[in-house]
Amino acid sequence: MAGFPRARPSSPSSSTPAGRPERERIPREIRVLIAAAFVIAIGFGLVAPILPQFARSFDVGVTAASVIVSAFALTRLLFAPAGGWLVEKLGERPVYIVGLLIVALSTAACAFAGNYWQLLVFRGLGGIGSTMFTVSAMGLIVRLAPPSIRGRVSGAYATAFLLGSIGGPIIGGLLAGLGLRVPFLVYAGALLVASAVVFFQLKGTSLAERQAGRDTAPLTVREAVKDSAYRAALVSSFANGWSSFGIRMALVPLFASAVLSAGPQIAGISLAFFAAGTALALTVSGRLADTVGRKPLVITGLLVNGAAMAALGYSGTVVVFLAICVVGGIGTGLLNPAQQAAVADVIGNGRSGGKVLAGFQMSSDLGAIFGPLVAGVIIDRLSTGSYDLAFVVTGALAVVAAAVWLGSRETLPAQERTAAP
Repeated sequence: MAGFPRARPSSPSSSTPAGRPERERIPREIRVLIAAAFVIAIGFGLVAPILPQFARSFDVGVTAASVIVSAFALTRLLFAPAGGWLVEKLGERPVYIVGLLIVALSTAACAFAGNYWQLLVFRGLGGIGSTMFTVSAMGLIVRLAPPSIRGRVSGAYATAFLLGSIGGPIIGGLLAGLGLRVPFLVYAGALLVASAVVFFQLKGTSLAERQAGRDTAPLTVREAVKDSAYRAALVSSFANGWSSFGIRMALVPLFASAVLSAGPQIAGISLAFFAAGTALALTVSGRLADTVGRKPLVITGLLVNGAAMAALGYSGTVVVFLAICVVGGIGTGLLNPAQQAAVADVIGNGRSGGKVLAGFQMSSDLGAIFGPLVAGVIIDRLSTGSYDLAFVVTGALAVVAAAVWLGSRETLPAQERTAAP
């Protein structure tokens, strides 16, 4: 991308005083996005624990409460192609900022919802803004991250988001004592802060410009799906969306309240424990993805998360429940950096891959949509209030995704694995 400083590759002539090769630095633009991700995550964590309970306050069932979570993912899914088109036409920075502002306004509107249907519409509108800033951030990170540190970049971005998510649910659970509407207003304020960070720190920088001399045609989805790694990433992204963005956000807080008889504080703490487990894994998973490869980390993460999700329904005490939440978070932390780095490997630095990234995001959103819906039907209609089967189905899906990855290729070349810092 013209105008952007590129990180210099490590070389024998570039070394630290101790004689060790100097690691490539994460580009400044990505560091700005990482800082914004932290602020966004704080706000997102505020509303996540209380959103299903807020929906239930309008006298609706588990399925209807789960639809509130799915509505956000549904609009993200439907608007993803348009979001990619807007990035190409307007550039990443304006689309990113406008997306954050849309989510901020729709979230503030949720606080004033007078009935279930208003809450559903306002939450759904937020999904439009969400896909705008998500596609913008993903596109920039893929294009700027050098291949040898793609795992580390993905891990750093995810760590910032997860660190915010650790504190967010705890604060949200405490704020719930002031009323279920207050966290929505605080979240809207956090998004305004994130918008200001990106606007001022990247002011005057055209993020839509391509790297000098990069005139290769964009990578199409048809080309990408011929790659076994991209196909496997679509499956694991679907499973991860089902588990981490669907079941974790919609079902886990309801399970804490309905089965364990815990209040909104425990519901918030459970999400924080998930986030803490993920953050713990992220301290090593990004670097491991750049050394041992993407595939081993993805498979391990899927299996660990799947086992934890299947076990959640059988946790009879709050202590056991929270311990399993930590294990589930560890699985997610192992999975995400390697999975995202694999998709970036498929696209490469030399080609644009907006539609390919949109497809990857859409697979996660599909999982986030169907996960809560299927779980709600299982609980309301099939297992008469029992959460066990819904969690087991979630774990089984992760195992299926791991099996698909077993037959895929490793995208990190052997020389990169041995040379990575």
